[in-house]
Amino acid sequence: LNEVLDAIDEDRPLKNFSMPQFQTIKVGGTVLDVKVAGLPHIARDLTDRNRTSPFAFTGNKFEFRAVGSKQSPSFPVTVLNCAVTAAITEIVADLRAQMGSKPAPSDDDTLAVIRKYIRLTRPVRFEGDNYSDAWVAEAARRGLPNIRTAPEAFTYLLKDKHLAMLTTDTGIFSHGELMSRYHILNERYAKDVIIEAETLKTIVGQQILPAALEYRKSLAESAAALKAVGVEAAPEVQVLNELAPLVVALQAEHTKLAAAVQKLIDHESDDSNKHAQAACDSVAPAIAATRDAADALETAVADKYWPLPKYTELLLTI
Repeated sequence: LNEVLDAIDEDRPLKNFSMPQFQTIKVGGTVLDVKVAGLPHIARDLTDRNRTSPFAFTGNKFEFRAVGSKQSPSFPVTVLNCAVTAAITEIVADLRAQMGSKPAPSDDDTLAVIRKYIRLTRPVRFEGDNYSDAWVAEAARRGLPNIRTAPEAFTYLLKDKHLAMLTTDTGIFSHGELMSRYHILNERYAKDVIIEAETLKTIVGQQILPAALEYRKSLAESAAALKAVGVEAAPEVQVLNELAPLVVALQAEHTKLAAAVQKLIDHESDDSNKHAQAACDSVAPAIAATRDAADALETAVADKYWPLPKYTELLLTI
């Protein structure tokens, strides 16, 4: 896509990729047989661009990454359509200004406007891996924003140019409708984080830690019994020494998680975005740290003591 747009902008022919100096990776294509004689052959695109870009151009169309499994696509699609509407409105206005008093735009008028938007959109066009650290660095060099959290993303709805686009410029939302969605997005985020944290706290406190303590007790009793009869208990002691700090670490993270959740509940802000941001800054990291500690412990506790399906069981047996 970049080559096509750059060729238009620079008023030159497309590069011939069969020439050695312009040789690139070639991906072989196949034909999809739909088993219907009345339909033409359909070329199957073997590129994998939609796995390396949230807005992938795949030959003759754009594909967008799916939203989260529990999220309705209606609002994201509405925002995308609104952005397209605003862009088309701008292009039409520029084209009318370019053509002046003529009854219809000439090819030169059309190309002039097209080239303007090719240049304006150049910073957001990238044909590498959009999920790599290299793109993060490149985006920063291009001056593009890097929105890392949902609460931060929600605030962009209320920035002047976005608010105008979604309300007065296109009439898609009234100001009240957009504010309502903004507050709901923030409140839903905070509540989801609290629910996930409370669920994890219960699982760890009522299932994982008791199982780990029972296993530790079994090892300690086994080592003591062996020593009492004069038998070497080094293997049991070694496992116990490896297990003990993992149990302590999980207990500590569990305590921090409980405290973070309670603080968030006790100090709920009237500002929905501040509440969501607090959930993101304090509770979400505590969830991740508790999960990491539980994952480490899972590899050390004997299978018969572990109360939940392990990853190997989820992948291979269930």
